[in-house]
Amino acid sequence: MTATVSAYIGIGANLGDARTQVEQALAALGRLPQCRLAAQSSLFRTAPIDAGGDDFINAVARLDTALPAQDLLEQLQALELAAGRERPFRNAPRTLDLDILLYGEQIIATSSLRVPHPRLTERAFALIPLLQIDPFIAIPGAGPAHQFAAGVAGQAIRKI
Repeated sequence: MTATVSAYIGIGANLGDARTQVEQALAALGRLPQCRLAAQSSLFRTAPIDAGGDDFINAVARLDTALPAQDLLEQLQALELAAGRERPFRNAPRTLDLDILLYGEQIIATSSLRVPHPRLTERAFALIPLLQIDPFIAIPGAGPAHQFAAGVAGQAIRKI
């Protein structure tokens, strides 16, 4: 693999066998072309935010990837589709949700991709597993990720 970037991927599911979906997604991430699964958080159970449905199973993975961010996004969307992901409305329950939380030190704002993920600092289900992997990680344009932990302390999250 040529020069790589560390990309952090948020993983979530709350339809069907959500735990199995997340575990299978973690394995699939490591099989993506030009990617290596470098680290993964524990699995966490979280209540839906701004949505209905069952609790989510969430995790975060760190991929070392040579894929450009847009190509990585397309690979993630293909995994979602293969898992039966449908998008009937915003924040609908889902069989699998894969989001690029961070892509190296880059700030990306295109019509199809925003990195850092716009709600990363506001969501315990993404921030807490990210901090488990790297307690000292900084969010480009925002600063040390740990400074946002107090702001999500009221959100229900439990390590499985």
